[in-house]
Formats: sequence, C-alpha cells, structure tokens
Amino acid sequence: MSIAVNNSAKSLVDLALLKKKQINLAIFGHGNVGSILINQILASQKEISKRRSLEFNIFAIANSSTLLLNEVGVDENWNHTKNKNGVPFSVTDVISFAKKNNLENLIAIDNTANQSFVEDYKSLVEAGFNLVSSNKIGNTLSLDYYQELRNILALNKKEYLYETNVGAGLPLVDTIKLLHLSGENITRIKGIFSGSLSYLFNNFSEENEPFSKVLQRAISKGLTEPDPREDLGGNDVGRKLLILARELELHNEFSDVKIENLIPKALRKVSKEAFLNNLQDFDVPYHLKKKNQDSDHVLRYVGDLHGDLSKNDGAFLDVRLVSVPKNSMLGQIKGSDSIFEIYTESYGKNPIIIQGAGAGASVTARGVFGDILRLSDKLN
Repeated sequence: MSIAVNNSAKSLVDLALLKKKQINLAIFGHGNVGSILINQILASQKEISKRRSLEFNIFAIANSSTLLLNEVGVDENWNHTKNKNGVPFSVTDVISFAKKNNLENLIAIDNTANQSFVEDYKSLVEAGFNLVSSNKIGNTLSLDYYQELRNILALNKKEYLYETNVGAGLPLVDTIKLLHLSGENITRIKGIFSGSLSYLFNNFSEENEPFSKVLQRAISKGLTEPDPREDLGGNDVGRKLLILARELELHNEFSDVKIENLIPKALRKVSKEAFLNNLQDFDVPYHLKKKNQDSDHVLRYVGDLHGDLSKNDGAFLDVRLVSVPKNSMLGQIKGSDSIFEIYTESYGKNPIIIQGAGAGASVTARGVFGDILRLSDKLN
C-alpha cells in the first residue's frame, strides 16, 4: 500500500513538472508594431514552449474601434477573423472576459499612441493585469499620475515594463534602473534618441545634398512618422528624456524639457500637404548651420540630461541641434542608429555606451516581446 501511495505521489509530481505555465495576453493596438508583435509571438510559440515551458495565449486583440476575444487564443488568421468578428468594446469587456474564463497570469500590452487608453491602466492593474507598453504617454503625463500608477502597481503586486519607450530594442531603461537601484550615482545621460533624426543628420552632414532632399528620402524610406513634423518638432525626444529623468526619481514635468523645434515657423501649423510641398524651406537655414560649423564637425540632434541629478529639482533637460567633432562617439554614428552615453561617478569621464538600432517596427516589436518574456518569468 505504501508503494502505491508513493507511486501516486510521484505521478502527481511528474504531472506538475510537465504542466506548462500559461501566460494570457491582451494586445491593444495592432498597427505596425502591434501586428508584427502578434505574428512574432505566434511564430515563436513552439520554440518558447520547448525551451522555457511557457505557453502564450493571446485571448484579446483590440484597436481603437473593435475587439476580438477567444479564451483559447488566436491563430495566424487573427487579422481576418478580427475583421469579420470584431465588435465595439470597452476595456471592462476585456476585464470581464478574463474573469469569466478564470484566466490568470494576465498581461495587457499597449502598442497604441493613445492617451485615453493609458487612463485605463489603473483599472487593468486593479483587475489583475500586469502591463507592458511601447506607448510613452503613460510615463510622460503629470508626475502625480506617474506616482499614482506606481502606487497602484505596488498595492496590487503587479509589474509595468516599458523598455521600448526610449531605445526601441536597446537595453537602456533596464540598464539605468539597475545602475540607479544599485546606488550608482548617474551624473549625466546624453545621446541621440531618435532613429529618424539620426538618419537625417548623419546623411545631411556627409552629403552635398540640400536638407529637403535628405528629408524626402527619409520620408520615402518610411523612417519618419507619416507627418514628419512629429519627429522634427522634438517632442518625442523630449518625452524619452523625461522618462529617463523619472527613472532617476527626479521630479520633472514635460514642461521642464527645453526643446529646439527643427521646423521652420512658417511650416509648423500648415496642413500636412502644404508642409510636404514646401520642404525646400528647410534648405537655406540648414545649409547655414552646416556651413558655419568648425572644421571636422557634424550636426546631431541630441537629448541631454545633466546638472545635479542627486537633487529632485537640480536637473536640466535639453533637446537641441548641436555640432560635435566627427571623431566623437556621437559624431561617428551611422545610418539610423541611436546612441546613449551614461556618465556615472564610478566610471568617471568614460561613459557607458549603448548603441544600436533605435527605431523600426520590427525592432520595437521584438523589444516589447522581450519585456513580455521577462515579465513571464516573474509570474507564478
């Protein structure tokens, strides 16, 4: 009798070991980044299941208008199915569905650029969801909201990962978090935060073409937003810089960021069509900027967090076009890469350098996938 009991207990242990951890995903936003992410997850499921004993179940896919729900998960025909069966919704519908179907290990993924959806973060966390986001808005609203969200996360013992908010697929946010939590005194963070503006000024500095021609080429390659003013206005770089400041527990608001707008004033408020038809307005001012540099210098659009970073109100956040030596780290960058220099007390004058592809839907989607995997390892 004792042998039978032991064998039975052993079988139960074996079954427990064989059981894989299921992670239930609700994906909000399926534009460029979101659709690539969904396809990356579906394509990787078998390999991840074999290597890490994880099973990903995408039970919800939504955009601004419709929602597709399936308790056992979507397949590779998800887009067709959603177009056919998607229904209008609110976030409470996703929450209720997860609860009704007893889904655990919940992660809500925000691939939108939508502020109204960010306002649902708190409801999702309180309903048992962890958060992963490529959307920067949640980290760049008021400091009061920023701190309130983190209090709700702590109270509900949930996680919020957003590595792609600053460097797409580069391990920048995690590196700064670890340095700061370990007690390292970060004294400055400086870099090229925008892949599209990196491409623009890298090529303009090296070529004898007018600025408008290089800008048009960047637009044609899909390296800018559909309205390039979203890149050229500098707000995106400003938000990224603010996110890093807040990782260092600095009490800054977006209004504290000094941003040099690269768009000629006459083109800032016209229609998109009028803007695209008058790109030549960039040529004279940028020709003069390039001509009036010191020799062996190049133009770079740089975000710079500096000052006394040990004080809540001691930081300066600047986003501006600068001229740097061609042989400097910022001056040597090529293509559409991003680069970040992290200066610390321990490393002195020699910064930690993080460099690589800082833009692109595939790179960003892969970075979001990485956050999902890291978070999955922490779930029961």
